[in-house]
Order: sequence, then structure tokens, then C-alpha cells
Amino acid sequence: MTSLHADGVVRRLGDKVVVDCVTLTLRPGDTVGILGPNGSGKSTLLRLLAGVLAPTAGVVTLDGRPLTEVGRRATARRIATVAQHTDTQTELTVRDVVALGRVPHRRAWTPPTTADAAAVTEALRRTGLTDRAGQSWHTLSGGERQRTQIARALAQQPRELLLDEPTNHLDIQHQLDLLELIAGLPVTTVIALHDLNLAAMYCDRLLVLREGRVVAEDTPAEVLTPALIERVYGVRAEVTHDHGHPVIRFLRPAARDGSPPNPKRSAPSDAPTAT
Repeated sequence: MTSLHADGVVRRLGDKVVVDCVTLTLRPGDTVGILGPNGSGKSTLLRLLAGVLAPTAGVVTLDGRPLTEVGRRATARRIATVAQHTDTQTELTVRDVVALGRVPHRRAWTPPTTADAAAVTEALRRTGLTDRAGQSWHTLSGGERQRTQIARALAQQPRELLLDEPTNHLDIQHQLDLLELIAGLPVTTVIALHDLNLAAMYCDRLLVLREGRVVAEDTPAEVLTPALIERVYGVRAEVTHDHGHPVIRFLRPAARDGSPPNPKRSAPSDAPTAT
């Protein structure tokens, strides 16, 4: 059984192919990580899956129906997205922001229903934001804003959740807290990430892109090998395993004169793994 499916999708921007014949099948409950360097097509693929962009070729289907047939409102009821950066000049409380997730479920100009209020309250509770509901959005920390955006997505009551690098600009504690929250949600999740170790910890499967093309798709243990990391990211790495999860340690490149790198500057095994 599949929920969201991309079949050979292509997206062109002028003469440039941004996403090149990507196929991805999501099963209910999956957590799939999208990896790749900057410019590899991760964000564009997420926007294609959400129906925000139309593919130049290929098709995205939801329960076997093309998104163009499902329609924008029905798609928005099923698929929620969390973007990399969200801001507003409007003065909104946390509850106001979360309530935006109910828009696909309401007709224009109609007041919120009891069901809308209940969905917002539950989303605030699930994300640990109940005590911040009346607080101004502009006073929140980066981690709190990300949690608010996830609460807004949950208020949509989606079955599929797409997140574009949600851990960017967060410290490691907030990265882990956020991914723990996401991993515990009862939805099918696609999440674009830069940190390979976090992807290995929290994703069931990984899809790796390079220049818009899929170079690997499988479990983290199968995908995250030294050869693939060097091929895709151009860096050398050592890969060990801890309870079945790959652990990546990046190696400094040799000096231009051929001498070995300074051992004091080699990345330790517990160093941040931003690529």
C-alpha cells in the first residue's frame, strides 16, 4: 500500500533540469530522509510532492490519483509542509499561527468550528506549546518557532508531512528535540536534512540526490558508505555502526603538498556533522 508516490518526476527551470526523473514511493508510517549537497534538488522535490510545483514530466499521485485530479484544497487537507524559513510582519500569537493549519478545512470567511479549536489545542499539546499559546510569535526562539510551524502542520491533521531542513540554525539540543518530536508523529514523513548522522538516527529510508538525480535509495546502513559520501559530497569519511545505525566521522583532506592533515584538527567522532 502506498500513500504518496512520485513516478519519474522531472522539473526544469529554463534550460536547467533541477529534478531529473526521480521516483519515490512512500508507505504509510514511513520516515524518509532526502539527502544531497546544496543545489541537488531536495527542496524542489519536496515542493513537487506537496503539489506546490507541477512536474515538467512524470506524475505525483496520492492514493493512486494524480495531484492535479485530487485538487489543491483536498491535497492541503492530506499533505502538510514545513518550510526552511518562515516569518511574518503581522502580530500573531502562537495559537494564531497554529490555527492557520485549519484553513484547508474551512470555507472562506467562515468562523472556526469546535473541531477547528480542538485540532489547534491538540497540536499545541503534542508539540509542548500549550503554555505559549498566547505568546507573540516574534518573541519565540528559533526552536520554538520551528515547533510552532510543526504544530500548525499538525493542526491540518495531515497523513503526510513534508519538512525542508527543519533543523537548520538550531543548536544540537533543539535539533534532537525537534527530530524526536517528528519521529513520534503518527504520519508519513519526508524530511530533507543536511546532517548525515541525524538522518541515520531518525530515518527509515534515505533518498540521496546529486544534481537532481537519485544516486541511492535504501536504509541508512546500506546508503551511508564511505564511497557514497565521497562520491556525493566530495569528502572522505569513516563509517562505523552503533546498534545498526551508521555513525559518520569526517576526515580532513590532505594538504596540497601531500603532507597529512594536522591531527589536532581532524574532526573527532562526536564533532558536528554539517556537510
